[in-house]
Amino acid sequence: MRAVRSIAAAALTLLLTCAAAPWPAAASTAALPGGKATYVVSQGHLEAGSSQNWVRLGSYRFAPDGTVTAALYLWWQRHPEARQRTGTTPDSGCTTKAGGVQSRPRTCEVLTAGGFTGAPDENRTGTYTLSGDVVSIRWNIAQTWTEQWSVRPSPDGTLARLDLKHSTLATHGYGYGSNAALGTRRAMSSVKAFPGALRQDLASSAGGKIVTSSGQKFAHASFRTCASTTWCLTYLQPSSTGACQKSGGCPNYGGGTKANVSSIQYYLTKISNSDRRDTLWHWCTCLAMERGEFCYTGNSHVKPLMQIIDDKGAFRGWVGAEASFSPSSRAADMLAVFRITDFR
Repeated sequence: MRAVRSIAAAALTLLLTCAAAPWPAAASTAALPGGKATYVVSQGHLEAGSSQNWVRLGSYRFAPDGTVTAALYLWWQRHPEARQRTGTTPDSGCTTKAGGVQSRPRTCEVLTAGGFTGAPDENRTGTYTLSGDVVSIRWNIAQTWTEQWSVRPSPDGTLARLDLKHSTLATHGYGYGSNAALGTRRAMSSVKAFPGALRQDLASSAGGKIVTSSGQKFAHASFRTCASTTWCLTYLQPSSTGACQKSGGCPNYGGGTKANVSSIQYYLTKISNSDRRDTLWHWCTCLAMERGEFCYTGNSHVKPLMQIIDDKGAFRGWVGAEASFSPSSRAADMLAVFRITDFR
């Protein structure tokens, strides 16, 4: 599977190309974008009606000599991958209050996107130039791949944001950088205790359509830490107004039926001790009930994450990607890139 993913990554650069253009040589001493050396990045090629969409998630590291290196995970519809076990199962004592009574999320092993527990699929180098608040990157690969990002500093100067301005391959993207090492990460206790408001901006491909949203609240304070698995948080959202409805695949148990179950099972866990990887997994309770299952084995949402860490080493959210491939149809794949942060 690793070999297939490497072949897929190489084939993609040949499939989606444009004419080469002159590019300025890297300066001997270059200013770092936003004064920051290390960025976590999520980007995707999301096109309506396409079965060749892809998402990438990983890191960019900028050097003062004008070079940039990338280490990225790739998920591509041409080579769909099954969900992967993380080895983390929240204990049954992980509770949340729902409707004034104690309600327990289901004790299920957390899943993530295929390959995310291993090494990145791509490691590449390139050169960059900075002009005003725009950083331009050219990757050193066989075909032309260039990107331009607008660089925005945070009000306190401890973080910089990348807004995708142009790319020869990607259609959507998010990035956040600081001078904290990639090995700097915060525990789930810090995630839960984060004092700010985290909001999500997203671009997704599902059912042949592209959907974007912004400003959706991420209720991190509602998650609970498990007693025996401190690196995992869970949350049973008691009900949802749009998801988990009768028309959404729960004809017997979903919202709007006699049973009227529209709760959502959420799981948030770390993937690595040595870098920024976390993952989010969620699914409608009624979907498992329809199948007579305790833990849902169908087309659940797997969302790999990279923590955003500022210059002070503080947690500031995530950039993430969804790579939820349907076992039966490419039209049912769910791919997305997003950010969940207090600095948008």
